[in-house]
Amino acid sequence: MAPPVDLRRCQVLGLAGTAVLAAGGETAGALPARELLAPSSAGAALGLVGVYFGVVLLIAAWALLGRLLRGPEPPSPRALLLVLALWAAPLLLAPPLFSRDVYSYLAQGAMVDARLDVYTYGPSHLGGPLADEVAPLWQHTAAPYGPVFLTAAAALSALTSGELPAGLLGMRLLALLGVALMAVALPRLARHTGADPAAALWLGALNPLVLLHLVAGAHNDALMLGLLGLGLVAALGRWPALGAVLVTLAALVKAPAALGLAAVVVLQRRAGRRPARAVLSTAGAAAVTTVAATAAAGTGYGWIAALDTPVSPQNWALTSLLGRATRALLEHLGSDLAPLAVPAWHALGLALTAGLLVAIWWRFRPSPVYALGLSLAAVAALGPAIRPWYALWGLFLIAAAAPDSAPRHRLTAVPCVLALAALPSGGPAHTGQLVLAVSGGVLAVVVLWQAHQAASAPVLGRTA
Repeated sequence: MAPPVDLRRCQVLGLAGTAVLAAGGETAGALPARELLAPSSAGAALGLVGVYFGVVLLIAAWALLGRLLRGPEPPSPRALLLVLALWAAPLLLAPPLFSRDVYSYLAQGAMVDARLDVYTYGPSHLGGPLADEVAPLWQHTAAPYGPVFLTAAAALSALTSGELPAGLLGMRLLALLGVALMAVALPRLARHTGADPAAALWLGALNPLVLLHLVAGAHNDALMLGLLGLGLVAALGRWPALGAVLVTLAALVKAPAALGLAAVVVLQRRAGRRPARAVLSTAGAAAVTTVAATAAAGTGYGWIAALDTPVSPQNWALTSLLGRATRALLEHLGSDLAPLAVPAWHALGLALTAGLLVAIWWRFRPSPVYALGLSLAAVAALGPAIRPWYALWGLFLIAAAAPDSAPRHRLTAVPCVLALAALPSGGPAHTGQLVLAVSGGVLAVVVLWQAHQAASAPVLGRTA
């Protein structure tokens, strides 16, 4: 017989997971260049094992918490918020994990603070210690982010005087603010759409991807999703103008959130407004917000052209994988069309995305928040670039607005699988590192199994 699941056990197991992976990150994380260890060193190897040991513990804690939610006495949303705070606490002072993007954010903020055009030049134009921390692939790449995020990054740069430790902490606090906004919005969205607020929090804010990539990785997707969620709450609460403003601010962090304006229009239509008025009022609020935010940032409108910032040649998005496979085949056949293979697949992916968005909004127009979640999932899946945390774009809103529990149950495997899809250093994986990562995960499974057996033994004895 399986031992009973209680909230305290979930809390302790998840806390142990994030504490161990934070400790492992001290030697295997996305450290500043001067602190990086050789991947073959004992410290880096031990840290990598520790990180994956902790990740598997966290996944197990999240799964047990989901089981508890389906039990006779599920925890309240307030109790789940405390669990989120507890699990996130060890990551607050940990080094960046699973990506080096936070260094790009800091360098771009410093460029804006120095009045350099981030939409024309990459961080290499800034020079100095901050620029040296940016991954070589993005040294000469213009910023793809909107003026709202760059304003925050510039303010942080001015506040910290470009000091790296203070800047990293500031970026993590900004990401934590985004996660807090997500956690505030989720139960409210769930109540509006008839979903279970606790289940929405569990899938949308407590899942491993949020902790590993939004908190530990300090990605600006947290701020985008937090503002998007609050905007939808406002629109559902009969404040469509405020909703349009907040959704626009989210899009001025990262562009995919602009799809949320369609949901604001549909919600106005559902409230009885005429189509023309709903569209014009939403577009007007978005335009005014965009002009004001861009003027305040002082960055100009270069962010529009920067939306086509090139993606990594080795990106594992579906269309990129198919494009590279097609190119290799054409090169083998000696065709002159080989260089066109990747762009053609990217264009096809965009066309398929557009068609899928039309179908989604036609099919689910009575449920605009759910339609928006599906749309963002489609954009992430079929776009030219993908990262594990992009799955959160759709997952966040599907968790809050799915019409029944079936979509949520089908999606629970997504965070578990993608949580294992990136090395803590944020770099490419080599065979030796993969062996160490698998070893850490297997070790965690063995420990969990032994703990399960030990907890079950007394129950079996009494039964006999």
